[in-house]
Amino acid sequence: MQITINGQLHTVMPVWADERLLHLLRESLGLVGAKFGCGLGQCGACTVLVDGQAQRSCLIPVKALAGRAVTTVEGLSPPQGPLHSVQQAWLDEAVPQCGFCQSGQIMATVALLRRTGTPDEAALQATFEGHLCRCGTQQRVRRAVLRAARSGVEL
Repeated sequence: MQITINGQLHTVMPVWADERLLHLLRESLGLVGAKFGCGLGQCGACTVLVDGQAQRSCLIPVKALAGRAVTTVEGLSPPQGPLHSVQQAWLDEAVPQCGFCQSGQIMATVALLRRTGTPDEAALQATFEGHLCRCGTQQRVRRAVLRAARSGVEL
């Protein structure tokens, strides 16, 4: 089975077919940006993009991804290149604290901005209601989302 991850085609061994995407990313491919939070799809720490849509990687069986494209937080910007506009907005608004939930929130933001351009309050609320953050940076997250929307950078 083949899956495109961060723009690169990967041949996935059959032993991974029944595992969840999160485990393939972290354990087989070394992509540790998506975090294991609750394992039930309720916290958002494992959010990635699948064909451009925000998805909880702890819920998706690898076998459901044949021929699909997955983007993780590592795939948003080149290793030595400039940060993605959403990543830069996160830094500009001083969002990170412990950082555990950040990659999931960033990936949800990328999907939201691609879908809506500049989101209204209802779209922000709907996007982040399932992303748990104990650090209390929700207002900075909102400012970062709006900053990224205003940046005009291609998402």
